Amino acid sequence: MTIILASKSPRRKELLENAQAEIIICPSDAEEDIEEKDPAELVMKLSSLKAESVFEQNPDIFKSLESDKAFILGADTVVYAGGKILGKPADKDEARDMIKLLSGSVHSVFTGFTILFEDGKKITDHAETKVFVYPMSDEEIEDYISTDEPYDKAGAYGIQGLFGKFVEKIEGDYNNVVGLPVSKILHTVKEYNI
Repeated sequence: MTIILASKSPRRKELLENAQAEIIICPSDAEEDIEEKDPAELVMKLSSLKAESVFEQNPDIFKSLESDKAFILGADTVVYAGGKILGKPADKDEARDMIKLLSGSVHSVFTGFTILFEDGKKITDHAETKVFVYPMSDEEIEDYISTDEPYDKAGAYGIQGLFGKFVEKIEGDYNNVVGLPVSKILHTVKEYNI
């Protein structure tokens, strides 16, 4: 199976490689400026835009592959906390505000994914995982946002990194919080006999 990943995310690439898929990185340049208040709808729309953008930019991408089991995968992840959709923080102040919002509470991580086949068939879905975070002191928050970890991640944290020690528990798919619900994606593909 060959997956054309419409993302530069090293975490998504690693998760898919762990599932023994051949990965071709082909980042999308789709405009991600969508007005949508519902986090599930937002990530599904963005994932669809990314997959379609790669397909439109590279109309012959499937012809160059040796595998007849191939698809484009678009994905987008957001953190939803306190009624707000949190993307990647722009700076330290924004990272601080995000971590303060997550501290001592429960939030959801939504990842939308779109699977686009050579024949134009498209499947879009999402996964949600609830994350329970222990209360963090101001010092712990400052120490954390002084690292490099928060700045390229939705919600300003990486569960697989330094922030993991503040996570009490999760409900749902751990890989979804890292950035991709791999098992759900592969199960979806299997249902469509790829």
